[in-house]
Amino acid sequence: MKKILITFGTRPLAMRIAKKLGADFEILYASSDEIPELLLKSGNYAPIPKGLLPTFAHEVLKLSLDQQIDYVLPLGGFELEALSEAKVLFEEYQISVLVPDKDLLDTIPIMENPPADLSYILLSKGKNLFDSATYEKSLDGLFVASDSGEDLALICVSK
Repeated sequence: MKKILITFGTRPLAMRIAKKLGADFEILYASSDEIPELLLKSGNYAPIPKGLLPTFAHEVLKLSLDQQIDYVLPLGGFELEALSEAKVLFEEYQISVLVPDKDLLDTIPIMENPPADLSYILLSKGKNLFDSATYEKSLDGLFVASDSGEDLALICVSK
């Protein structure tokens, strides 16, 4: 079974995404927020530094290697750029970071704190990890589609 690391793991958005992935993925949550001791003891949660810190990407990579993670899904707005810049480093270790490439990141609209009733699309190289549908664009990240289904907005907890 593939393993996915979801950041901002104590937030409701992370729980909603995990619920959709639960049958197909082993899920590890990480957060720079304070994590209650009970959750830490469960082994499913891990602390990480804030996304703005220079060591952020390396700490997430170390955690991913230690836990044999296949995918990293950053949900924090400040984490997106740092992990986008580090995608090549993660790929050297066969870890897919689910965020658009750096050159695309600035061109994609970002929706903060999306409502719970939206349909999410989680793309890895253009393949939706929720239902295996494929998209023309070879994108990585968590998105919502516009009403027409053609325009995508990247989702994050907060910037």
